[in-house]
Amino acid sequence: MTSPDLQELARVEEVLETRWPETKIEPSLDRISHLMTLLGDPQFAYPVIHITGTNGKTSTARMIESLLRELGLRTGLVTSPHLHHVIERIRIGGESISAQRFVETYDEIEPYIAIVDAESMANGGPAMSYFEVLTGMAFAAFADAPVDVAVIEVGMGGAWDATNVVSPVVSVVTPIGLDHSEYLGDTIEEIATEKSGIIKHEGVAVLAFQSPVAAEILLQRCVEVDASVARQGVEFSVRDRALAIGGQVLTLDGLNGTYEEVLLPLFGEHQAANASVALAAVEAFFGGTLALDSELVRSGFAQVTSPGRLEVVRRSPTVIVDAAHNPHGAVVLASALEESFTFDQIIGVISVMGDKDVIGVLQALEPVMNEVVVTWNGAARAMSVEKISELAQQVFGEDRVTMAADLPTAIDNAIALADEAGITGVGVVVTGSVVTAAVGRAIMGRANAK
Repeated sequence: MTSPDLQELARVEEVLETRWPETKIEPSLDRISHLMTLLGDPQFAYPVIHITGTNGKTSTARMIESLLRELGLRTGLVTSPHLHHVIERIRIGGESISAQRFVETYDEIEPYIAIVDAESMANGGPAMSYFEVLTGMAFAAFADAPVDVAVIEVGMGGAWDATNVVSPVVSVVTPIGLDHSEYLGDTIEEIATEKSGIIKHEGVAVLAFQSPVAAEILLQRCVEVDASVARQGVEFSVRDRALAIGGQVLTLDGLNGTYEEVLLPLFGEHQAANASVALAAVEAFFGGTLALDSELVRSGFAQVTSPGRLEVVRRSPTVIVDAAHNPHGAVVLASALEESFTFDQIIGVISVMGDKDVIGVLQALEPVMNEVVVTWNGAARAMSVEKISELAQQVFGEDRVTMAADLPTAIDNAIALADEAGITGVGVVVTGSVVTAAVGRAIMGRANAK
């Protein structure tokens, strides 16, 4: 990016950051719907695959996008939150939108955003939120590109998420667990009900493995809106998987074919499950009646990246960053570390947002981490070092917990502990939130999320 591009991008980011943060929502589609109407409903200019769930959304979205692109389509992709730069959230043809086009898109729709803000506030409501504006920008940018298909990850929930003004051909629901309870509900039933709202009339719902309670709610929604259903473990599945250098090799049973020798350059059983869901979603998008070209499927998966998700960012000692930010994600991380790596010891570097189930995250990680360095990732929402240390000591014991004032110091300390151990099989895992993973990546020289 040139200096003028950076300056203009900073200008727009500064304006966006004055709005409600995406961690705060007002459950209404009125504002985003009004904006879409003023813009001529760009979200209907292309077919959509819409994705919700508690964990695995971003990885699954990136896999779907890679497959579609390899199959010859020009794609749009929306994911959130971003790791390093806001432009990462809007991707066209496999690349982040340019800073120049990001700014141009904002400037083009800003007068319409002002109209929505004014009318909402006149009626006692809020101005459009940060996430609502970015969603409007993405939909407008995709229509202008134009794209052949858009892959849209929800921000939070489903029914009331700003992205839920689309009419998806395929709706995807990754595994549902407890998260964002202050907005989505305290039970799996409540959260599943909220997320089921993306399943639309006469579409196709592709459902990952779910708890019985969540599955029942999702299937009931499918009945209500007359949507077809494809269920992981029934209509599609992972037939076989084996560890490989840099990832794993899969045999996937899709909706209408079996795909063998699929190299997925990501670690963990959960990523194999995500790949299975992604494949079924793409098959469903193409009508669900014919098998896809196996070579193109292999090529599409081989190119998948998922930055900040069980990502190795250094060797000797091995340093891994992962965006696990809730107990469900931490359980998945712990399982993947045990399966995919042969560490004799693991040192955790942990910073978690204060509004999360921090004890639940720590309890999930305790069985696989020999000791932890707790810290602060620099975000205002992150739990203080003193508080997270207090909680960590309850879970790990005092002798397994040390503190560091900031993430760079914590990573340095963890690497020093690994070096002092005197054995080669010591790994460092930086985790606890998307912010923690992002800052960890940047410290390790990975400041781009490609």
